[in-house]
Amino acid sequence: MIEFIKINTKAGEMIACSVEEEICLLEFSYRRSLPKELDYLREYFKSEIIEAENQHLIELRQQLEEYFEGTRKEFTLPLITPGTDFQKSVWNSLREIPYGTTRSYLEQASLLGRPEAVRAVATANGNNRIAIIIPCHRIIGSDGSLVGYSGGLSRKKWLLNHERKFSGKDVELSLF
Repeated sequence: MIEFIKINTKAGEMIACSVEEEICLLEFSYRRSLPKELDYLREYFKSEIIEAENQHLIELRQQLEEYFEGTRKEFTLPLITPGTDFQKSVWNSLREIPYGTTRSYLEQASLLGRPEAVRAVATANGNNRIAIIIPCHRIIGSDGSLVGYSGGLSRKKWLLNHERKFSGKDVELSLF
């Protein structure tokens, strides 16, 4: 069974899902592709989605509260990320970006040993179903511009400024 809860955060309402012992989704509730993502999870896990709390979702809520308070810089939750091997490598590389910092799509592709695959990396980032914990908001354009965040550029800017504030890099970002 896939269980879900709604979580109100400083960045907006989010939907979280888990199966058995792992978190499989954390998305902003208004995201246009959310229904498609939920359908994918139903099909992948051959299960229905029901509203219910479990220990992992309770822990997720607590860790998100700590993140938004500025006291948590890393998440320690078990995740399941259905996808291709390439997508999983992209998502794993996102988790290596330190709190309060950014990388460009080109830097991310180069670190994966695939500098020619910038567009494929960007597409995989866009298919990330676990926002904030797998921090695709930390990816920016090579020119430093805020691009490509399904949560919206204003939310991306907010998240990056939030992290910079609590990492000691209290420099406001602007939209280019």
